Amino acid sequence: MTLITLAMTMAATMATGSQALAQGAQKPTASDHAPANPAIKSPDKITWGQLGKGRNSFTEGEARMRLEKAGYTRVDQLKLDTDGLWQARAQLDGQPVRVALDYKGNVAHR
Repeated sequence: MTLITLAMTMAATMATGSQALAQGAQKPTASDHAPANPAIKSPDKITWGQLGKGRNSFTEGEARMRLEKAGYTRVDQLKLDTDGLWQARAQLDGQPVRVALDYKGNVAHR
């Protein structure tokens, strides 16, 4: 996802209001077309973009800490899905979002 697309998505999300977002929120999904990169990332570097499918070695606690470090609060219902994504409900800037973390440490939300 390019920065322009991400900015447009965030603006559209804010415009719909938190009530509509909470009712129709979709989960972020893994992409078969995510750019290839090493599976190891610095624990200090948070990146946003397409999420890759793969076996996730983050523990639930590590995934929660990484999402919180990326600025998400009230991380709730954190679960590992079949694509290897840690999925959760959270808040970003006071707005409810669905957030995900892939095995590479990439973060995305809707």
